[in-house]
Parts: sequence; C-alpha cells; structure tokens
Amino acid sequence: MSRAADDEPPPTTSSLSDLASRKADAPLTPPDALPALVPRSAQHRFDEATVYPYLETNVVAPAMEFSEEPFPGEVSDLSKGLYGPDSPFRHWQSVRRYVESLVHRRGYDDLVSYDTFVEQVVKTGSCWTVWLRRAGAVYDYWWKEEFDAVIVANGHFNVPFIPAIEGLDQLEKSRPGSVIHSKHFRGRELYRDKRVVIIGASVSAADIAFDLTSVAKSPVHAVVIGHTPNLYFGDEAFNHPGIRKQKSLVKVVGRKAYFQDGACVDDVDHFIFGTGYTWTLPFLPSVPVRNNRVPDLYQHVVWQHDPTLLFVGAVGAGLTFKIFEWQAVYAARLLAGRGRLPSLEERVQWERDRIVERGGMSGRAMTMCPRVRMLMPVEWQMGPSLLWSTLISKIISRPSEHSLVTEAALGDSCPSSDGNGFEISWMVMSCENRCGSVSMPRRGSRGEVQQRSKQGCN
Repeated sequence: MSRAADDEPPPTTSSLSDLASRKADAPLTPPDALPALVPRSAQHRFDEATVYPYLETNVVAPAMEFSEEPFPGEVSDLSKGLYGPDSPFRHWQSVRRYVESLVHRRGYDDLVSYDTFVEQVVKTGSCWTVWLRRAGAVYDYWWKEEFDAVIVANGHFNVPFIPAIEGLDQLEKSRPGSVIHSKHFRGRELYRDKRVVIIGASVSAADIAFDLTSVAKSPVHAVVIGHTPNLYFGDEAFNHPGIRKQKSLVKVVGRKAYFQDGACVDDVDHFIFGTGYTWTLPFLPSVPVRNNRVPDLYQHVVWQHDPTLLFVGAVGAGLTFKIFEWQAVYAARLLAGRGRLPSLEERVQWERDRIVERGGMSGRAMTMCPRVRMLMPVEWQMGPSLLWSTLISKIISRPSEHSLVTEAALGDSCPSSDGNGFEISWMVMSCENRCGSVSMPRRGSRGEVQQRSKQGCN
C-alpha cells in the first residue's frame, strides 16, 4: 500500500543506521489466531507520498501511456512556461488522474483492497497463503486468504537508502528534520535562505539542487564527485553557477560538513540525500533480496523456484507503464495457460548469463547494441540525451498493434533496419533489472508472438 499524495508532512528520519544497513523495512509477525483485532503496529511501512506540489514528470507523456489508453493532453501552467503549450511533460496530479480513471472506468474498484498491507506470503501445499493487515486509528485488523498464484507488483521506490556517514545520526537527533531523503522533499520554500548540502548524482538530486538555487543560500553544495551519475544524462545538470560540486561527504561534526578532499562547509542547515532506495520484500520470506535486487527471476518476471509467483515492475525502467503492461500481459498469459516456459535449466542459465554479462549488482542500463551505433551514427555521436529522445520517439510513434509474448524466450537481438533506422514493433532497448534486461522481441525473433487486436488479447 502506498499513498499517492499526503496532506501530512513526511516523517522525520528516525533510524539512519537501519536505512544505511538496509534493514529498516522489517517483517511483522501475524497473530496466531486469525481473523484478529490487535493494537495498531508502530512498524513504519514507508507508505508516505513521494511527491511535492509542483512536481512534473521527467518522462514524456506518450512514453507513459498504456496501449489503447492515450495520456490526457492537459499541460500545467508551469510546464507551458518552461516548454510551451505542447509540452510533453505532465504534472503528477495528471498522472494520478490517468491511473485512477483506468480503475474507475473499467470497474476495477471492486477488485482492489485499499488501505491494506500485505504482511506475509507463504506457499502452503498447492496454495499461497497471504496474511493481510488493515490499519485503523487504534487497532489493526488481520486476516488471511489463499490464492493459486501471486503477482508481486509493490514497486521498489519506497524505502530510502541513506549511506552511513560519521556524525550524521547525531545531527539528526539534535536537529530533527535536518537530514532527509529526496523522497521526503516537499518543495523549495522550507529551504529559503538555508545552507543546503545535497548528496547524490542522479535525477532526484539534480532536480532538487537546481530547484533550490532560486531560494537557498548560494551556492547549493552538491556531492556528486565520487557518485555514479545518471547513465543517460551524466552530471550536466549540476553545471550551474548556483551549484558547487563537492567530493564525497566523509563526516559531519555538529553542523560542519567535511568532504573527501579536505574541503568543508560550515553551518549546514539541511542535508538532502538523493541516494536511491532499498529494494525490500518483508512479506516474502522465501525470496531474499541480494545486492539490492530480486534474484532468481526469469526475464525479471517468473520466480525460478515456483512459476506461480511472478513479478511485475521488477525492473529499473524509464518506460514504466509500458514495461509494466508488457510484463503483466506475459504473466497473465502464463497463468492462463496460454504461454509456455522453457525448462528450469534454461531459465536458470538465462539469469547466469545476465549476471556474467552485466554483473549482479543493482542498477539499470540501456543495452546499446552495436547496430544502434551503426544505424544512428549522428545521434550516437551527439550523446545519450539525443539518442534517448530519438529512440523514444521511434518507439512511441508506432501503431498500437503491438505484439504480445506468449513464451518466455523473448529474444535478445536488436531490431532489424527498415531503411529509416529501426523496425520498432518492440522495444529497441533493454530496461535493466538488478542484473539484466527485459528484451521485447521484434517480429521474427525467437518466441511465439501473437498479434494484439484493438479489443485486447486474443
């Protein structure tokens, strides 16, 4: 369960050591007898919002829409001012309304249990037993249900990761709210005339650093040297006259920040960490998270040890909704008996090959096949931003008759040339999970492919 938006302020960062050790999202033990009404648990489930009032998407609208469901054309005044009336970006409330409309218009409300935490999922015999908890103001109501299969689609941008830094915990205890994660950023006004240090080198840290240049004490200090920049855009966003790039933060003494090269900054009011998230599955004791990724997943969807446990969204993908849709279709066809899995040996080998090729650590990447360099030489030379934009435009400009995969041999080959660069009936890129990629096949690649009609799946 995760709330799309909250009117309440975010919680203070109370356990930095647990966040640093990736142990903050601990499992809860269900009551012995169910159903049960017990005193409300104090366990933090990190379900607070991750948005601020003027947040806009950094992915273009057509890349976020589901098949047959065009994204609304509404553009905020902020986006119009920045990019013109045809801005491809959308306010977060527009995204929320889009998702809610799909649920309401298609009558899915009765199939959803809102305000419900999944606290434990265990295979018992041929069924999956699911322990559920609904939190009240004073009491929690617990019960359990049984299912033939489980699809895990809980996301992985919930539990903040803040690295262990000497003196940081003491500062937060003495000045609550002075250390936050980008998840809890609620807008620039809180930081007016404040001295701010931002740690992180990817999208969230860049957005916040740039945003604060208009209100915070100048310069805004950004710890990017020694951190991994965004794969596609590098650290260009930090090249701003109001931002001073610093090397890694090594310790905090009182309100004084010390950096790796010996430099220091006095009287820091706020430390903001844009350092990513911890992938947690506290409700799935049988599926350990290793290296901040979910291991033993074939094509990032099917659990190797039991194909009745599947995952949707277990990727670090910029094209989130489209990836989720394709994965959901694949999972649904498998569970309906209309798709085929290769042997267990082949599924295990698939993951081994991915780990050898890309390593077993967390991260995401775009698979740039040699053919991309060959067929798009100009875009390749001009850098990842233009290349990414061109690939996106080619992907989303295709007709809606997408192909659906009915077996897991999805194929890794690059699309063939159509004279204009690519034949894009599937993804040109591979959106990396925690050790590999989901590769959607072009027509004619390995795997049985079904055509999708305008009415949906055959």
